[in-house]
Amino acid sequence: RWLPQLEKIIQGMEKRKPHESFRLWLSSEPSDKFPIAILQRSLKMTAEPPKGLRANVLRLYNQTTEESFQKCKAQNKYQKLFFALAYFHSVLLERRKFGTLGLNIPYDFNDTDFQVSDDLLKTYLEAYEKTPFEALKFLISEANYGGRVTDEIDRRVLSSYLNQFYCEETITTPNYTLSSIPIYYVPDDGTLQTHKEFIQTWPNVDKP
Repeated sequence: RWLPQLEKIIQGMEKRKPHESFRLWLSSEPSDKFPIAILQRSLKMTAEPPKGLRANVLRLYNQTTEESFQKCKAQNKYQKLFFALAYFHSVLLERRKFGTLGLNIPYDFNDTDFQVSDDLLKTYLEAYEKTPFEALKFLISEANYGGRVTDEIDRRVLSSYLNQFYCEETITTPNYTLSSIPIYYVPDDGTLQTHKEFIQTWPNVDKP
């Protein structure tokens, strides 16, 4: 209802003779109902999501504060599983570029999925002395990310990834590898900055 009104407001601006320095900035999520007439009269800018594992994992780390990173008391577990979670999230985003070869249905995984999973990770690591891997895997891959997934095969893909990333070896094995490509491994515990520096050593372009 609002978009047709917006179109009329913009069409009537010329009659009002606005100041020559006047500019109208509009931001919008994608919509098939957005008036074509407004688009034709506008300069358009789009915000493209980052591409590649390096860019996606680094973006998640850049959105994390040092306070949040150091908040969990079980740091020896948290830092490794947080890194694995960021890698998991980024792998899911990257699979979309392969179309139906990546996932049968394209899903809109977003930063909220990651943040909720991070909160779950902190809570469960502090609540249990023994790492509750099964509970974490169910809540993250089935309940949180899996809440968007409607295809059973896609659900298995999520579960398979998290089974690989969330296991005892992730914590106990130094520099546990997350991929068949050896550069993608869990770094040593450190600060938020040292983890960022490690991620920046990855290539900008992923190998197929």
